[in-house]
Amino acid sequence: MATPPVCDFGWKAPDFTLPATDGRTYSLAGVAGENGTLVMFICNHCPYVKSVIGRIVEEAGNLKGEGIGFAAICANDAASYPDDSFDNMKLFAEANSFPFPYLHDESQAVARAWDAVCTPDFFGLNADGELQYRGRLDESKTTLIAGARRELYEAMLQIARTGKGPADQTPSMGCSIKWKA
Repeated sequence: MATPPVCDFGWKAPDFTLPATDGRTYSLAGVAGENGTLVMFICNHCPYVKSVIGRIVEEAGNLKGEGIGFAAICANDAASYPDDSFDNMKLFAEANSFPFPYLHDESQAVARAWDAVCTPDFFGLNADGELQYRGRLDESKTTLIAGARRELYEAMLQIARTGKGPADQTPSMGCSIKWKA
């Protein structure tokens, strides 16, 4: 299990250009919302991701109306973890009806530039591309907790409305990013 560091408020998110499972290529500006952006590092095989992916999809739909853009990135080494191959990413996105682009960071350069640690790892940015949330979706881990407080949703709503994230954040936890040797 891996846990990312606490939020480095104001950290400026580096740009990227990555291919997506929908056949298009996206940059950070291309996925950004008018009032903020959520970039999350996920993968197909992680039990933490698998347990909450339905809730992630639901929250993405809820926050889209608040001007929040979304993207998911898979950076895992597909040679060592074939479940996380680009072809399997396409299947995972389709099976879960992703309403956001699912991007492939094959070189792992974006994950390294963003200091991604685990799956899922959430980066909530304000409209200026500054980090305001590095917390968890909610208290669910490898089992979805019904009725859990919607921490990610509340944080992104606050960012959309004020440009600032909550002072108190609980880091996400999950499987470590599977780095190439």
